[in-house]
Amino acid sequence: MLRFFTALLFALLIITPASAEDVTAVDKQAFQHVISGQLDAFKSDNGPLAYSFAAPLVTKIFPTVDNFMAMVKQGYAPVYNNDSYRFGELTIDSVGRPAQHVTLTTRDGHHYEAVYAMQRQADGTWKISGCSLLEIPGVDV
Repeated sequence: MLRFFTALLFALLIITPASAEDVTAVDKQAFQHVISGQLDAFKSDNGPLAYSFAAPLVTKIFPTVDNFMAMVKQGYAPVYNNDSYRFGELTIDSVGRPAQHVTLTTRDGHHYEAVYAMQRQADGTWKISGCSLLEIPGVDV
C-alpha cells in the first residue's frame, strides 16, 4: 500500500503544471506579440492571418478560416472589434497552460477581460489555444 501511495505522489509531482515563474520574459513577449498580431489581423479583417495564430486544437475545431472568423465575430465581438487593449497579468490556467490577461475596450466604451491560453508548438513558437471573455461592468481603464 505504501508503494502505491509513493508511486501516486511521484506521478502527481511529474504532472504538476508549470508555475507563472516558469514562463520566461521572452515567452511573455512572445505571447503579447502573438495576441497583438491576431488582434491587429481582426482589426484589418485579415482572416487568414488571424487564423494563423490559432493552435492546432482550435484549427481542428474550426477547420476553415471562414468557420473561425464566424465564431469570433459571433462569440467574441469585443475581441474582433475593439478600440484598444492592454496587457495585464500572466497566470497559469486550470490545465497548466500559460494564460495572458488582456483588457479590451470597445468603441462603445465597454470593457472586457480576455484571458488567452497559450500553447507551445513543437518548433518552440507559441499559439493561442483558447480565449475566455468576461465583461467588466463599470470599470474605467
